Amino acid sequence: MSRLIIRKVAVLGAGVMGAQIAAHCANADVPVILFDLPAKEGPANGVVDKAVASMKKLDPAPFAAKDRAQYIEAANYGTDLARLGECDLVIEAIAEKMEWKLDLYAKVAPHLKPGAVFASNTSGLSINALSAGMPAGARSRFCGIHFFNPPRYMPLVELIPTADTDPAMLDALEAWLTTRLGKSIVRAKDTPNFVANRVGVFSILAVLYHTQRLGLAFDEVDLLTGPRIGRPKSATFRTGDVVGLDTLAHVVGTMQATLPNDPWHAHFSTPAWLQALIAKGALGQKTKCGIYRKQGKQIQVLDLNLQDYRDSGGEVFPEVEAILKLKSPAEKFAQLAAHPHPQAQFLWSIFRDVFHYCAVHLGDIADNARDVDLAMRWGFGWAQGPFETWQAAGWREVAAMIQEDIDHGRAMSSVPLPPWVFERDGAHAPAGSFSAAENALKARAALPVYQRQLYPDRVLGEAPDDRGETLWENGGVRLWRRADLDARIGIVSIVSKMHAIGDEVMDGLLEAIARAEADLDGLVIWQPAPFAVGANLQQVGEACRAGQFDLLEKMVAKFQRASMSIKHAQVPVVAAVQGMALGGGCEFVMHAAHRVFALESYVGLVEAGVGLIPAGGGSKEFALQAHALALRAAGGDVFPYIQNAFQTIAMATVAKSALEAIQLGFGRAGDDVVFNAAEILYAGIRRARAMAESAWRPALVNPAVTVAGRNGIATCEMMLVNMAEGGFISAHDYRVAKAAATALCGGEVETNSRVSEQWILDVERAQFVELLKTEKTQQRIAHMLETGKPLRN
Repeated sequence: MSRLIIRKVAVLGAGVMGAQIAAHCANADVPVILFDLPAKEGPANGVVDKAVASMKKLDPAPFAAKDRAQYIEAANYGTDLARLGECDLVIEAIAEKMEWKLDLYAKVAPHLKPGAVFASNTSGLSINALSAGMPAGARSRFCGIHFFNPPRYMPLVELIPTADTDPAMLDALEAWLTTRLGKSIVRAKDTPNFVANRVGVFSILAVLYHTQRLGLAFDEVDLLTGPRIGRPKSATFRTGDVVGLDTLAHVVGTMQATLPNDPWHAHFSTPAWLQALIAKGALGQKTKCGIYRKQGKQIQVLDLNLQDYRDSGGEVFPEVEAILKLKSPAEKFAQLAAHPHPQAQFLWSIFRDVFHYCAVHLGDIADNARDVDLAMRWGFGWAQGPFETWQAAGWREVAAMIQEDIDHGRAMSSVPLPPWVFERDGAHAPAGSFSAAENALKARAALPVYQRQLYPDRVLGEAPDDRGETLWENGGVRLWRRADLDARIGIVSIVSKMHAIGDEVMDGLLEAIARAEADLDGLVIWQPAPFAVGANLQQVGEACRAGQFDLLEKMVAKFQRASMSIKHAQVPVVAAVQGMALGGGCEFVMHAAHRVFALESYVGLVEAGVGLIPAGGGSKEFALQAHALALRAAGGDVFPYIQNAFQTIAMATVAKSALEAIQLGFGRAGDDVVFNAAEILYAGIRRARAMAESAWRPALVNPAVTVAGRNGIATCEMMLVNMAEGGFISAHDYRVAKAAATALCGGEVETNSRVSEQWILDVERAQFVELLKTEKTQQRIAHMLETGKPLRN
């Protein structure tokens, strides 16, 4: 397969989707020209300039680091179309109106670079109809490329070929999107709303129908259709507000207009109450009023019985709650179907109708059942796709229940389940997933890019990957390898709950490193997200209550030994990081010889939140960074480089991306940032091998680190005094922050004294244990264990 080289991207349309697609390309070091109409007033590129400026204020942030915005150039259709000739990929992302898109295509087509890929981000219009608006010679390079909102965070991209799309180009584009932008690809057929929106919008319509049929309240339904059934917290009606009620109505309207023969067509309409909200401009989150609204601090919800808003609340009926907690999916579904309470009937009904819809339409909308399930997981945040959920609950039993409801008129459509449903025991099997169009099991795509994904997302019933060989393990870690990839690079994985770092993890890590030094060429620390959430607070809290401070000091000393063993191992140790790496997890990351970050890595020293300071070497590592930077600076003063680290630790700052983690000093400029998290283990193993085969040498223990000493501590205290007097921090916050300053500055020594690494470790350990002895820190630890939230005392 030939490689697709994309040096520059153009995005047509600076609306919500277009601007954020541009931002994510900039995140991936791909320069972008972002086009829109010439502004009616002011600078010609004002529309784009405003869009980029607004993205800098959004949370969650489209930009992975603030400097990414500089890689987006503003342009307009009036004067800049010739610049399209600079771009290897052009993505159209204007409003969902066929005539507007075709008009734009006619204008831009003459300016496209020969061989450039042109793609539409349409969420549901016909890709073949759009292709007809392109010159005949360009149609082989045209396809649909449907990102989900927000493009940085949502993994799903649907690729939709036309009858003329070059298959080799599409394969190359899939590989580029997968690795460069970190996307999860589903090939969709050219049917209205494609795969995820077709199923997702139908699911919402089923919820709307059964909510009204059973007389349930909107907040009650959101309690039922969120995490309790493996869906996002925003559930259904809150999701409508977030997406925009006008957008939801538009997508429903697309189904109504383009699917006249669908057996469920009678349900493809927006309820009168929803039309009324849209008519008066209550469109959801973007207008601060929709199905929900905020009055002061109180969230209110629309109540159709009252014809007004009321305070949001609601509850799940206890017997229904008990059913939802059952571990057996088969028992859960059987009891929901049998229980007379409206909430139980509601839940069974929405699952039944989605199963029914997906079974009937599988052959029309998707290549196979796996693509449907993964599309719903990646695009809508479902924990399981519809076919997985059905199969887990007992395929044949649920099929019989669905058909019985169809026969008795209880389902939303009277069309029978297709014969293939009764001929199988499920949609997924070790050999592949069922394709209704081909009446066969289909294996996964075999593109070379997927060889980098050692453990991709799998669907229920798919064959597990058992190629990992355990070399040694204890209760905290597993040392293993993938001999098929590299038999002499070990992988050490933390296996404790949430990958918290307790005694067994530290003992296991020390042993794993010793074994790697003896028998292997390198080591990768990797486990699925989170990387590690820090020290085992349960162990720390219990020791505090028992007054075992000598034991705690020994525990911290062992933590430090574990960190130092990572740093000074005689083989390269690479940290492959995804998700949260907090507290002690961050310290392990900082001590690695190299880091391979997934873009969505959230790294920070958060000990201040429980009244402590970093004592696993994190303070020491920042002191070493300051020393190294000062050596390169003309003045040689370390304090300017301590100041940022002090603020980072005292404020418990967490990087919101891998790029920010490197900027904050949790990583280094030469570290790898991998956009597809499924590739970080592969990249980590390859990086460890490259280091082992190159001029890599283990870090030496630094015997002479220049520290800021007393003057540095005093300068940090001046900042704290101002914050305390302004009421921004409590007395205990002051004490914790001073302890952090003391550790960062090397203790109460003369400014610019030279001390060893071990000296700084001893200072941070002593400060940590002294804080543990305070009542307020013990209260903070207890509160965090009880509530999961920090205590301000």
